[in-house]
Amino acid sequence: MVTTTPVRGDTPTPPPPPPRRSLLERAAGFAQRHRWTALLLWVVVLFAVWGGATVTGDAYRDDFSLPGTETQQALETMKKHGSAQAGDTLDIVLHDERGVTGTDTRERVTAMLDEVAGLPRVAQVRSPYEDRQAVSRDGTVGYATVVLDVRSEDMTTEDTRRILDTARSAQSSASSDASASDGSGGLTVELGGEAARVLAESEGGGAEGVGMLAALVILGFMFGTVIAAGLPVVTAVFAVGSTLGAIILLSHVFTIASYTPYIMMLVGLGVGIDYALLIFARYRTELVRGASPEEANRRALDLAGRTVVFAGCTVIVALLGLVALGLGSLQGMAVAVALTVLVTMLASLTLLPALLALFGKRFARQFRARAEKRAAKGGAAESGAGWRRWSDLVQRRPLAALVLAVAALGALAAPALDLRLGLGDAGNEPPASTSRKAYDLLADGFGPGFNGPLVVVAETKTAGEDPGEAGAELTRTLDDTPGIAAATDPIPAEDGKAFTVIAFPETSPQDERTGELVHTLRDDVLADLREETGTRYLVGGATTAVIDYSDTVADRMPLFVAIVVGLSLLILVALFRSLLVPLKAALLNLLSIGAALGAMTLVFQKGLFGVEPGPIEAYLPVMIFAIVFGLSMDYEIFLISRIREEWLRGGDAGAAVREGLAHTGSVVTAAGAIMIAVFGAFMLGGDRMLQQFGFGMVVAVFVDAVVIRCLIVPAALQLMGRHAWWIPAGLDRRMPRLDIEKHD
Repeated sequence: MVTTTPVRGDTPTPPPPPPRRSLLERAAGFAQRHRWTALLLWVVVLFAVWGGATVTGDAYRDDFSLPGTETQQALETMKKHGSAQAGDTLDIVLHDERGVTGTDTRERVTAMLDEVAGLPRVAQVRSPYEDRQAVSRDGTVGYATVVLDVRSEDMTTEDTRRILDTARSAQSSASSDASASDGSGGLTVELGGEAARVLAESEGGGAEGVGMLAALVILGFMFGTVIAAGLPVVTAVFAVGSTLGAIILLSHVFTIASYTPYIMMLVGLGVGIDYALLIFARYRTELVRGASPEEANRRALDLAGRTVVFAGCTVIVALLGLVALGLGSLQGMAVAVALTVLVTMLASLTLLPALLALFGKRFARQFRARAEKRAAKGGAAESGAGWRRWSDLVQRRPLAALVLAVAALGALAAPALDLRLGLGDAGNEPPASTSRKAYDLLADGFGPGFNGPLVVVAETKTAGEDPGEAGAELTRTLDDTPGIAAATDPIPAEDGKAFTVIAFPETSPQDERTGELVHTLRDDVLADLREETGTRYLVGGATTAVIDYSDTVADRMPLFVAIVVGLSLLILVALFRSLLVPLKAALLNLLSIGAALGAMTLVFQKGLFGVEPGPIEAYLPVMIFAIVFGLSMDYEIFLISRIREEWLRGGDAGAAVREGLAHTGSVVTAAGAIMIAVFGAFMLGGDRMLQQFGFGMVVAVFVDAVVIRCLIVPAALQLMGRHAWWIPAGLDRRMPRLDIEKHD
């Protein structure tokens, strides 16, 4: 028998080192070990940012100027030659059924206008009694023009309110005297103009609170405890609150529109709660499977946290695509909302793990006890049986489900082909607001086009040339142009080298025919007149600014869509190592956005459900496109990453779809319901822009979370089968590898 003797010095092979934890796992471990420090840091950041914001105040500016457009050229030409029409104005609108030119009324109005002339921000006041054109033909309506020494967007609410209160001092006295003498209503005074619209602006109306309350109810049903339901909301509130304070500070450096905070809160609350929900749902799953609270925290952040990172980056990419449009304050809004998404993502990856560490043991007891009760009743410890049955139903008839769903969404999207862009004016304000009352009085007294005058600027080419004849010819030409109700006499500039003529359309500023009239003047009427006289003509004014802005958005939209879709496709190809899945995602996202725009067209442009018809706010389609495309990718990444995880584990394409939907269906629908609750709450206010935005987002999220993710995607993947995960070998080698899933 041969025996072997161990050689002296031999030692057992050491065990392999434990696998290195991922960055997100290490972040979760740090947040657990230093939970109170992480929480304290977020509290300090929140209070510090808001302390600075409180001291400085905001400097929001609604800048819709577009360099290079004819409206901007007209404004610059007026400023160059010292034209009075270059300044912003307010209208003090007078109405008296007995006539506004009576002796007593005239004395009171004149005294009031003298007081207004001495107020801050007022450069000049032109009385209605100096120009008979400022009084309607029946004498019941008149207006005084208040020339401001600042732009309308730079007027504070206090300064505008002071002008209104002073103007209404004449109304109060005259009304009481009239009531005493003949019982009539007497003189009424309203304030019109762009600066007056701030008096009717909605301040949110508690919509944020309604949305968060609805989110708490949904999360409460999902998790079964108040504390569990509150953690995603608390995470979102910290993130949105900190970002809002930062945006107030940044508004002193960058051009940020006044409506940005509302959209920031809208998106930030929805996205923040959703991201925290995705991580928390995976945390619960790991607890139910038997993991310790610490390990469940790390695994949730490593698995669902990866989804949140890539989903958040996709939203940010989509929003920053708006920068390519080059549209003034829209760029500032895009950057502000992108920053909001970034901070909510960071809060979900740092603050939420700390909160989970604080309540981990309690959650472990509650979630496991609920799972044991469910198992004792004959159910699975992990929910999802209903989603498996639904997936089986869809997968048995995938072609029918796909065709019916796509046809229905296509029909809803069809009205978007008739989408008409514009910007809201005082005619869209609440009926009780002073700016809306002034708008209606001027329309009744002088015609609907009076609220949207066109400023035609003429600049002579030869120094010293007498513009009189050219001005008279311009007035005659405009008077003879179909669609123009009247045109004023030429108003010379200070240097005599230019003059302006104010033309009043027969139609209101938001009427489609007004836009057609502007294009006719620029392309035909004034182009022909320029050849005859050699004078340069430009059509400007507030109405043409809206038209130019809308045209610019429409012209640059294809480039924006190409940038966003292209970058998103590259990200998804790198994530899922597939060509068909990203292409399918892009097409379906476009379909959900089309459905949202189609529904907006039906309701707000066509007047469905009794809504006052009007154009869609020009910047909303691109904002909705960027946000919805990014959010759609969120749901796509969350669902497809789980399906791919099952595919890599078992290799059965059909089973992967079924199990992926079973594990994510409830989370996707809950996340969609929270989004709908938050966005829907903003439809309760009186601001038309927020109503349009909230409605469009509600439709888009419902379509995406319910119809597309739970119906079309399972049907499409079932039809694709194994081909869904095909990618050319050469492309696979060249694309960067981004691992979003890990095997359990």
